[in-house]
Amino acid sequence: MCCVDVSKGRISFFFQAEDGIRDLVRSRGLGGSSRTTTSGPCVVVRGLAGSSAATVVAGVAGVTAYTLIQKNQQQNANSFYDVFKGAPMRTVALDATSMQPVDLTQAAESSLNSVVHIMAIQRSKVKTVQTQPDLFDFFFGNGRGGERQVQVPEQRGFGSGVIISKDGYIVTNNHVIDGADEISVKLHDSRELKGRVIGTDPTSDLALVKIEGDDFPAIPVGDSDALKVGEWVLAVGNPFNLGSTVTAGVVSAKARGLGANQVESFIQTDAAINQGNSGGALVNARGELVGINAMLVSPTGAYSGYGFAIPTSIMTKVVSDIKQYGTVQRAMLGIGGLNVGEERYPDEIRNKQKELGATEGVQVTEIVEGGSSDGILKVDDVILELNGQKVKTMADLQGYLAKFRPGDKVKVKVLREKSEKEFTMTLKNAQGNTKVVKKADMQILGAAFREVPEDLKKQLNLGYGVQVTGVTDGRMADSGIRKGFIILKANNKQLKTVQDLEDVMKAASQSPDQVLFMTGVYPSGKRANYAVDLSQTE
Repeated sequence: MCCVDVSKGRISFFFQAEDGIRDLVRSRGLGGSSRTTTSGPCVVVRGLAGSSAATVVAGVAGVTAYTLIQKNQQQNANSFYDVFKGAPMRTVALDATSMQPVDLTQAAESSLNSVVHIMAIQRSKVKTVQTQPDLFDFFFGNGRGGERQVQVPEQRGFGSGVIISKDGYIVTNNHVIDGADEISVKLHDSRELKGRVIGTDPTSDLALVKIEGDDFPAIPVGDSDALKVGEWVLAVGNPFNLGSTVTAGVVSAKARGLGANQVESFIQTDAAINQGNSGGALVNARGELVGINAMLVSPTGAYSGYGFAIPTSIMTKVVSDIKQYGTVQRAMLGIGGLNVGEERYPDEIRNKQKELGATEGVQVTEIVEGGSSDGILKVDDVILELNGQKVKTMADLQGYLAKFRPGDKVKVKVLREKSEKEFTMTLKNAQGNTKVVKKADMQILGAAFREVPEDLKKQLNLGYGVQVTGVTDGRMADSGIRKGFIILKANNKQLKTVQDLEDVMKAASQSPDQVLFMTGVYPSGKRANYAVDLSQTE
């Protein structure tokens, strides 16, 4: 899928393909120095100034995903969370005595056993596709063309995963297993086991998979916050479907933002990362997991010096939430903002920031009504610290916020009218409250569905739709929907399959409103509109 962005007389091409067998949703609340709009599978990242470009491979498992971006763009937990508390880390560079590189063999040997090969399978299925109208249909038919059934062959995607507990929990990238009907996990000792998806988080591109058994070789999880630029790391995974592979490099940068995910604060490394490395381990010299490899930047789609990993500081919180709640409890600061001091900004913005008196931090450009910052922060405040952690960029802020849940209290230091001020605020979720958000699935609707039969389509002159074949106790019945209702659109998206309905419902359950607006028709021809409440807070 390709989109074209025309900005200030420049044409840039943005490519987004799916890895294996990804969908990005626009976040609300944080904002950033660039804006991301989503149209289907195409993500357009619009910056404020132009420069040369590089290709971002948003997923490097199976089929490579490409996104062209601007160059230089920059606790209440249960016992399960406790396993992620890593030991203090040390800087690993060169032995000052011998001036020889650090010996990484022990780290490689210990981590190889914990990294698995994942195969995600989409079974063969029949898909309904819309055909273009011919001349006869244009003049004598409905002018919309017709539909035909297409047999989609079985598809397989490959990636990596990391065993994080002895009872078989595995962390990987969401794009590695997204849409899979079946997941096969191959261990380092060549055993093959069936994997079960426990939960996913497309926002951070992480997923939790479970294999049955015990005494699996779990990797120790380290503290990514303790990493230092220049520290030696290993990338362990299955590039190009070759099997277990180790590459070495150093930490090139921390808290790197690329605009590919909605929550990101990447570790950048020059350890070689390629197709198939997605979901694999970024390991320090002690053999501790410090990141999940997720992305590469390249003009060719293959490694050219820039790889990116999701830090364990984000991973541990996401995985713990999925395990405990079924979905991520994400705290939102409720602001839109810009990085201070970006050279690529127009003179108007840069001059404004100079007037604020700050040389780094995040300039608040918007306050979300009802959000965490509403009534506390102001537009043109510059965020300098969050809970004592220095904030230089939006990626820094996202990385720190990812550790908290709604209801947690944090201290925010800002520069306001050239004076430093500190505020304490209670973090809220995207719905503007501090309640636990439960995972929404089709069962909450209390109904059964099918694609509209061809004869009924012809009778009602419909080109698509999903029909309600039965209603029990649930949100559909509460909304007044009866058996036979044909849903044509849900939240303004046309529904052709039951999977379309499920996708829209999942997106709606994570939105601030948590409402599914349905438009459709009954077999009698009577049109109807319904609003289905999906909220499951406690």
